[in-house]
Amino acid sequence: MKKVLVVAALMFSSVATFAQHAVGSINLQPKVGVSIANLTDNNSSDARVGLVAGVEGEYQASDIFSVSAGVLYSMQGAKFDAFGAKSTEKLDYINVPIMANVYVIKGLAVKLGVQPGFKVNDKLDLRMPVLGGALVDLKAKSVDFSIPVGISYEYNNFQVDARYNWGLTKVFDVDKLDQKNSVFQITLGYKFDL
Repeated sequence: MKKVLVVAALMFSSVATFAQHAVGSINLQPKVGVSIANLTDNNSSDARVGLVAGVEGEYQASDIFSVSAGVLYSMQGAKFDAFGAKSTEKLDYINVPIMANVYVIKGLAVKLGVQPGFKVNDKLDLRMPVLGGALVDLKAKSVDFSIPVGISYEYNNFQVDARYNWGLTKVFDVDKLDQKNSVFQITLGYKFDL
């Protein structure tokens, strides 16, 4: 146990030099990438591949810890079979990720946060039968909440970021459907110190 504590203390003390930016600095990062989205609780759906783009700002609170917030346009939804025909539920959001970033080695950060999303596009108004034979109009809710978790690597102010957005809220306001957003994103950004 003593050895574990000593190793942990050494790792923590060596991590103090791993941040890319000075403590107290603020930077802005335009970013663009790919979004691979699907809806949970649907065995017949396939991923919808789309664009994610926007900007994030980051405040370097200490040598190993920073906080970031952003505004990202994200193409989400899913492809699926609806009554024998291929359909795509195009759900596009403006997501606002608020992330805690911990630098574990130089340039490498692990990330965890919260993310409200605001629907800006819902391209499919699908009428489908539910139990009892009634027809229900499927329209996505206007607000979505998720937990983004990820990892990023920065080199010469370029940053590659990979994150998974784990949906917490139901996409549709229908009792019999418990579908949530499930989104994997990879982006490339460039940080500008302010």
